[in-house]
Amino acid sequence: MNMKVTHIDYRRLIILAFLIVLMAVIASLTIGRDIYESGERSIYSFAIVNFFGYLFFFLLMPMELAFIFYLRTGYDPLILNMVAVATAMASQTIDYLIGYFFSAKIIDNLIGQKRYEKAEDEIRKYGNWALFLSNLLPLSSPIISLAAGMLKYRVKEALFFSFIGMICRYLFLTLLFQG
Repeated sequence: MNMKVTHIDYRRLIILAFLIVLMAVIASLTIGRDIYESGERSIYSFAIVNFFGYLFFFLLMPMELAFIFYLRTGYDPLILNMVAVATAMASQTIDYLIGYFFSAKIIDNLIGQKRYEKAEDEIRKYGNWALFLSNLLPLSSPIISLAAGMLKYRVKEALFFSFIGMICRYLFLTLLFQG
């Protein structure tokens, strides 16, 4: 019987724990505060949660569920879509720039080498389609944006195809879940 011994990367575990606590604080200060103080959810809270949810290191937040939640509470779908796309694109632009300007070693310490190498392979293989589909489907679009930056992928194309995919995603969710 051959047992594999795994090594625990405590630094990555500490970073993950810190990010989870930070997510909880952000959610508490936005959605939680709105619900407890006024019984309502504000578009401002959604914007903050959506923005942080699309940064590559907050991949545990299901942004589509937050969007559906706010959509079902009666917000104007057009305003909600505009806020969702604008905040997601702002975050993805930051993801791209982090990939562009920071070394692979720093990014490896944050998210792991396998994750961004897989994303790089997808971009090399499928190009603009990878950017479009990762934003259309509930995939790791922040990782794809980060990898596009690391590859020095054409910024206008990266952002354009991300934008089109994001618009299609949120329009589809609106049509599917609007009250």
